[in-house]
Amino acid sequence: MPQPELELIGVSKTYQSWQGSRQGTTHALAAIDLALGREEFVAIVGQSGCGKTTLLRILAGLVRPSSGEVRTAGRSLWAGDTRDRETVGKLGLVFQDPNLFPWYSVEDNVSLPLKLRGAEKRARRERARELCELVGLAGFERAYPRELSGGMRQRAAIARALSYRPEILLMDEPFGALDALTRESMNLELQRIWMEAGKTVVLITHSISEAVFLGDRVAVMTSRPGRLAEIVTVDLPRPRNLEVMASPVFGSMVNHIRELLNAGGHLD
Repeated sequence: MPQPELELIGVSKTYQSWQGSRQGTTHALAAIDLALGREEFVAIVGQSGCGKTTLLRILAGLVRPSSGEVRTAGRSLWAGDTRDRETVGKLGLVFQDPNLFPWYSVEDNVSLPLKLRGAEKRARRERARELCELVGLAGFERAYPRELSGGMRQRAAIARALSYRPEILLMDEPFGALDALTRESMNLELQRIWMEAGKTVVLITHSISEAVFLGDRVAVMTSRPGRLAEIVTVDLPRPRNLEVMASPVFGSMVNHIRELLNAGGHLD
């Protein structure tokens, strides 16, 4: 078996909290084991509060697990209390809010991570234009966030996450704030970008149909403490179009995942 590109080994997370004068314990995640192959797309779904976002933050190195280990290409994300800089540099992040700087153009927003890494201006501009072409923003390099639609701002956020060529893209509900039609369009675009860019992707989503449409596999989480109830393989050819959602195979997988979620609570 080839070495996993991204791997969680026995990852658990416990938070200590105070309720008045009493200290309490919240078990967010329990013994998560998950391995992703190179250029694989894995979607994660689960009921609200099951620990999906905590899991993504652990993968990103923003939160340290209470126990267990995160590895990229066999290298641990943490060395004691310190994050491994080389490992963190392989990760790109996209959140629900694009978090673009309103006083920067699209080009400047996309190239900001390169600027912070000391890249020269010409190289930053060339990379930003290359990525704007990739995500469908060619011609909007000089536009400002206020001049873009919600979907276009999220495209810019994806381009920014890809600017320094990370090997793994971590996405937390990137299309959750978009209307249904724009979200469908962005699902198609994300599939295209992923297939062209050749990245390993972890997507957190509340949408079962989105998870099945985009994922090679769908990891279904239980209620808190979050565990993996099942990992569903999506055996549908690519590239996928929206018509696949009407197929019996697609509907069967969506229904199966919904039943798993309903067994552990309701998806909001």
